[in-house]
This record gives sequence, structure tokens and C-alpha cells, in this order.
Amino acid sequence: MAKYKLVLLRHGEGAWNKENRFCSWVDQKLSSDGIKEAQNCGRQLKALGFEFDLVFTSVLSRSIQTAWLVLEEMGQEWVPIQSSWRLNERHYGALIGLNRAEMALNHGEEQVKIWRRSYDVTPPPITESHPYYEEIYNDRRYKCSDVSQDNLPKAESLKDVLDRLLPYWNEKIVPELKSGKMILISAHGNSSRALLKHVEGISDEDIMNVTLPTGVPILLELDENLQPLGPHQFLGDQEAIQAAIKKVEDQGKVKSAEK
Repeated sequence: MAKYKLVLLRHGEGAWNKENRFCSWVDQKLSSDGIKEAQNCGRQLKALGFEFDLVFTSVLSRSIQTAWLVLEEMGQEWVPIQSSWRLNERHYGALIGLNRAEMALNHGEEQVKIWRRSYDVTPPPITESHPYYEEIYNDRRYKCSDVSQDNLPKAESLKDVLDRLLPYWNEKIVPELKSGKMILISAHGNSSRALLKHVEGISDEDIMNVTLPTGVPILLELDENLQPLGPHQFLGDQEAIQAAIKKVEDQGKVKSAEK
């Protein structure tokens, strides 16, 4: 019997997910399909009887918007939400805004997979000449963060994501879990992967093969020491989930017509 249960969620499809671009810290709203994904997720969690006491999100709109839509579908709009940059998507540095399939054509699918999925490889850092630099670093949301803007990352590996996420997990989320609260974390592909790596003890090599589709809730059942009682579970139609996972994996491949 699980002592604690935690639901992780990668936000619904965003506008740049649809365009197959590295979105990262550029703020994007959900696409029309992403809105439907979040609503379907909420309906599914409601049907399964989940009742949340607290929700954690990043400070990016697609993460927050997903949480709102899920709670609305569940009739739990009153549940408190706490947001932190520490749950943000991985900072992809100079790759932000680039198309993944075009990158695969120019640099090879294996290099793009390493940039997207490896544990400790960091992409080239963003510089002030980057077209989205000012949009990110002049954003008021980062003036409210717990570090100075000078100390915000300019590029991150998955290891870096875990390093900046762990203090928030240990100091903010774990105490709430241990107090008996049912928690939803509405985050991103890489912040969720980093957290799964930590909680489940996934190796540096195996984490490369962990792919999370958008809008699919993930259940973690934990014992009194926050150790997993089994592997994480994708909730929903398993055939549809596998198709969604393949869709994410194919984003880093050269399109058939270009091969």
C-alpha cells in the first residue's frame, strides 16, 4: 500500500511543440490541441477519483495554463497553486527557437538526440545577440525568483536541471507530501524527467530513453521514505500513450521527405 502518491504532468502541447521548435524558456501558450489534452487529462483524473490538495507549476504559461484547465475539469479550481522557475523546462541555450527536424538534417539525428536526451551534455549557451535573449531575461517573472537574474542559467544539461530542481523538491514539495497532501506537479518534459530520475534512481544512460508525452498524467506511488513501490505509471489508454511517445521521439528525426 502506497504511503504517498504524486502525479506528474508534462503540460499540454504548446505552440512551439506543434512547430517542432526548441521552446525552453520562451513563454508560450497552449495550442488548441494542448488545451484539449489538458482538459482530457482533468476529466481522466476526475474519473479516477483524484483529489488534489496542492499544485506546483513552473513560471511558464503553458505549465500554469495546463494546471488551470486540469483543475477546472476536476471541479477543483480552488486548490492552491505554487509556481517556481525551478520547475521550468530545461534551458536549451543557443538552440532555443530552432526546428528540431532541421537540426537533425544539419547536425545528424544522433547529435540532436544527445542535445535533447543526454544527462550531462550542455548545448551552446545563449548570448545577448540571440533573438530571444531580451524576451527571456527582461521578463518580470524572473525578477521575483529566488536567485538574481545574473545567476539564472544560460544553458542547461539535464543534470543542471536536476541540480536547480532538487532544493525546491526537498524544501518545498517533500514537506507537503509528507504532511499527507495529494500533489500535482504540472511541469515540463525535462523537469519531469529530472525528477523521475531522482525519485526512481534511473541511471545516466537509461534516462536517455525516458520520453514523456504532453498532457499524460504520470502516477508515482511512494513508501514512507519516498522510495518508489514500482515504476511510474502513465494513466490512460496505453496504445494512445505509446503513439504519443513515438510522436515526441520523432521530433528529433529528419522528416522522410528530407532523407
